[in-house]
Amino acid sequence: MTELSDEQKRDFEAAAFRRLVEHLRDRVDVQNIDLMNLAGFCRNCLSNWYREAANGEGVDLSKDQSREIVYGMPYADWQARHQTEASEAKKAEFEARRPKDH
Repeated sequence: MTELSDEQKRDFEAAAFRRLVEHLRDRVDVQNIDLMNLAGFCRNCLSNWYREAANGEGVDLSKDQSREIVYGMPYADWQARHQTEASEAKKAEFEARRPKDH
């Protein structure tokens, strides 16, 4: 196995994150509740993790700013364009599996 430097690891992790964000921007048919129910995280989680990393490094990034980075537009715009009402079954599944921090 090739030994990677810390810089290479960081660069590859950043590239994978950018690819994931691009994929999620393209897959607007996949709702956040679907992601939460299947994988235990969603676009909002990614934006929270991004903001926490920035804040941890002393960069004051707001919730709205981090969401715009992940969604590629203001969150309210994404909701208006792409968010659909979740079924009662999806809501019940979410409540049963809801992570402690949501």
